[in-house]
This record gives sequence, structure tokens and C-alpha cells, in this order.
Amino acid sequence: MSQEGDYGRWTISSSDESEEEKPTLDKPSTSLHAGQEAACEPRYTCSDARKAAHRRKMSPLKFSNTDGVSEVSPPKKQKSGSQEELGWCLSSSDDELPPEPQLTARDTAEKVDVKEEKGTSPPQDSAAPGAGSHGPPARHRLTGEEEEYETSGEGQDIWDMLDKGNPFRFYLTRVSGIKPKYNSGALHIKDILSPLFGTLVSSAQFNYCFDVDWLVRQYPQEFRKMMLLQYEEGLRVVIHTSNLIREDWHQKTQGMWVSPLYPRMAHGTHGSGESTTHFKADLISYLMAYNAPPLKEWVDILQAHDLSETNVYLIGSTPGRFQGDQKDNWGHFRLRKILREHAPSIPKAEAWPVIGQFSSIGSLGADESKWLCAEFRETLVTLGRESRVPGKSTAPLHLIYPSVENVRTSLEGYPAGGSLPYSIQTAEKQNWLHAYFHKWSAETSGRSNAMPHIKTYMRPSPDFSQIAWFLVTSANLSKAAWGALEKGGAQLMIRSYELGVLFLPSALGLDSFRVKHKFFSSSQEPAASFPVPYDLPPELYGSKDRPWIWNIPYVKAPDTHGNMWVPS
Repeated sequence: MSQEGDYGRWTISSSDESEEEKPTLDKPSTSLHAGQEAACEPRYTCSDARKAAHRRKMSPLKFSNTDGVSEVSPPKKQKSGSQEELGWCLSSSDDELPPEPQLTARDTAEKVDVKEEKGTSPPQDSAAPGAGSHGPPARHRLTGEEEEYETSGEGQDIWDMLDKGNPFRFYLTRVSGIKPKYNSGALHIKDILSPLFGTLVSSAQFNYCFDVDWLVRQYPQEFRKMMLLQYEEGLRVVIHTSNLIREDWHQKTQGMWVSPLYPRMAHGTHGSGESTTHFKADLISYLMAYNAPPLKEWVDILQAHDLSETNVYLIGSTPGRFQGDQKDNWGHFRLRKILREHAPSIPKAEAWPVIGQFSSIGSLGADESKWLCAEFRETLVTLGRESRVPGKSTAPLHLIYPSVENVRTSLEGYPAGGSLPYSIQTAEKQNWLHAYFHKWSAETSGRSNAMPHIKTYMRPSPDFSQIAWFLVTSANLSKAAWGALEKGGAQLMIRSYELGVLFLPSALGLDSFRVKHKFFSSSQEPAASFPVPYDLPPELYGSKDRPWIWNIPYVKAPDTHGNMWVPS
């Protein structure tokens, strides 16, 4: 949703959209029958790219060697053609402004009541209180469109995994259709909401896109009249990259951070319950930035709990124009401040590359000097108080974004591209950017075919064996999400709400993180090895690779379901 404010025009969240204006193009010639463009749309508000993916799932276009296309039911999986046959061509796109996300905030057990709070729409994160218990979660049998799954992987105890087996508390979501060993230690939303974690009382869900009916079904049956749940035993915060819709929890690579169980502070306690990372105060500041009355209760709940065990830093964005000290509170300047104050100083740091991995891209300017390799890279290369003064960094920059071939050969096929809303209108203005692109590859985690909706940024060593820092966030590669300088650098302009957590070695008593090369491996790698969710080093696009563009057709080669992609 686009709004006007004291600081100009802004959008609620760029998590699934760029902030671009999108001109309507001439429609391509196809043999689609009249009325087929009015295919069923999702029951929930979402981006135009996701609407197109939903239409193609409902009415797939079977691949044909002839010029015509026809709408059919999905055929069986078959081998597909080569990337060489694919190309870019324009298609119609009657794009609308991004939908207004929802904030669900109720504490009643009598009925579900979802209200839309104007001007307070949240980003892609979830503040989900929880509590602990022991024993493996039960197996669930789902009906209808949802598949059967087990909440624990290979007999692993979820609770032990949460509190003992992962010092970083960083997890991937479960993926349907891959080998069970690659889901070992992964979590489904039902795991997060499991009654084995505690007695649910209320919760708050922050997100860009909600399918309320689906979300209600993810809660344990005894609590399904409840939308906002709190646990009697304590408080837990979960920050993740998934929308609250089935598609994002089915066959996509998502990431999440799950907090420790935060106990309620005893009455009369004089301590603040704050961590060395200032997480409690930063999370409260983020909630207060919404200026939403329903969140006042959650501020009070946070104040009443002890968050001192937290070992990550909160990196948030909120819409506005910020000057002076306020510039350091949000966006990439917030990241820069934390990296300067707490990241390790490394000799010859300019040789350490920067990796950005994301699922959507905004307008970054006519060339790299406008933002990407200027202020944004200067933030990403900051390491310690002795970091060089801002200027032109020479640190290599690797950007990971799925290619057309990545999407075509994915578990979902072309419809997976609905969650990768990079538009032709934006791409044509910044062809220079594509020289930085690297393929999505996650063979070591068994998830190369599960398209990423996760967003991560990190600073690895030149040999990719160590990491100076790692960030998982809702923020895609856009100025709207991260902020851009105005008024000669005196002012930072941000257009959207975003939230992420930064992992720094110093917060865990380390000098650097070793890279865990196999995410789900149980080998003898050190416990403090960080589980990077994709392969290192990243592989540069080949001469025939193209970045996925959602609003153009791909009709010269079939996807894994034997279908083509015509978005409208």
C-alpha cells in the first residue's frame, strides 16, 4: 500500500515488491481462451507476482513445441530442456500498488477477529511467544491440500535441538518433497506453535501476507479459536522470512531465528532483563515505531520478561527520514553502527568479500555508484572501529539471486517465481547489476530445488572458510528496505518496515565463525561452525544465464511439471 507522510511517499513493505512504478505493456499474442485471465486469485492479499503464480498453478499451460499454448491440468514430472532455449520477452502486467499487509492482534479465545490497522502494517517477521517442554512432538495427519509431515526429523528431539543442539538458534523451514535427512533439524510452523512448547495464551503475528484460514489451521486444534497466543511459561520471539501462507512453508527455502525461552521477571526484580546486545530495548523501540495501540500490550509483556540470554543484535527498518543520531537507529546505518562497534577487526579485510542473497530487487539507480557500491557496500564492509573511512571499497561483491534455470528446474517449477518479484521494468533500467549475480545453489543442504525466499547477508573470508558476521532478515536488495542517503548524506530515507537478526562472533565469545559446509551434517565439525544455507563459494552466472523476471513469459522450455510460464 502506498501512503503519503511527512517524509514523502512510502510503501508498507518491500519484502515482496519493489517500489517501482510499473507501466502497462502491450499484451503478447497467445491462444488463451476468453475468460481464462479471470482465473481464481488467492483468498489473501499479495503481490501481482504471487497472483500470477497462483493463476498458473490453478490453470497450468502445458509445454508444446507448437506456437500455441493450452490450459491443462499439471502433467507428470518430466525432464526439461536447456537454458539456451530461454529468453526474455515482454508480457502484459496490469500491476497494482502493493497490497496493505495485516496486523493480527487479538487476545480472545472466543472468536477469530482479524483487524486491519491503518498505517501499522508489519514486515516479514513474527513475534511469537512460546514455552518449553520435553519429548518428541507427535505426528500430524493433515487433510485437503496440505501434505502429511512429521514435526521431528529422524527421531530428533525438537526441544533438545532448540535449546542444546544449535548455539546460533538459526533454522531452515521444512521442505516437502526432499530426502528426510535434509529436513533434520528444520522446523515447520506447526513445530513453532506446538503445545509441547507450552500452554498457549496469546500471540502476535507480524507479516506482509496472511492467509488467515491457513494460519488458523497451523495452530494446535485446542487453540484454533485463538489468533493471538501467549504462553503461560514464558515468552519466545521468532523472526523468520516466511509469509503466513501455505506456499511459503511448503517447498521454499526460508530461514528463522528462534529465541531462548524468556522467563517472566520476578516481582520486585531490580534488573532490566536486558542482554549485552541491547535486544530488549531495540525490539521495544521497533514495536513502538508502529504507533499501533494493540502493540502496547506486547511492549508491557516484553518489559516483564528477562531477555538477557539473547546473543544476537536486532537490525530493523521503519519508514521515515532520519537525521543526526537517529540515522544509526534503522536500516543499513544501524547495521553499520553495530559492525563498527562489535565486529572483529581483521587484517587485510579488503580481501574479504561481501555476499548478499535475496528474493526481490528494487531500483538501485543508473549505475553501481548510485547506491549499491557506494553507501550500501560501505556499510557491508565495515569491520570494527578501525574500519577505513567511507570511500570506494574494493571488497568483492557477490549477489545471489535465482536464475531462470533455477526456477524452471525447481520443485514448484515456474510458479516458484511468484515469490521472486523482480520486474522487467526494473531489470531493464539496471542491466549493469546482473554482472554481480550468482546462481542459487544449495546442494549441501539438499535444497537447490527449493527456491529461496530467505534473505541473508554476510562477510566471508577469501577462502570461504570463516565468517566475520551473518545476517538473516526480511530486507531484500532495495533502497526502500535498507534506506538511502539524502541531502548530501545528512539524512537517511527508509520506506518500509523490515526486521532481522545479526550474528556476531563476539556475542558468542568467539573471534570468528567457522563455516559449516553441510547444513544438516552430523559430522565432527566444531559446534560453533555457522550453518550457511547455500553453497560456498557462490557460482557466477554463465553467459547464457538470466535472472528470473516474473512478468515476462517463458514458453521455449518446460518446467519440472511440463508447463510454461505466461504470467497474464
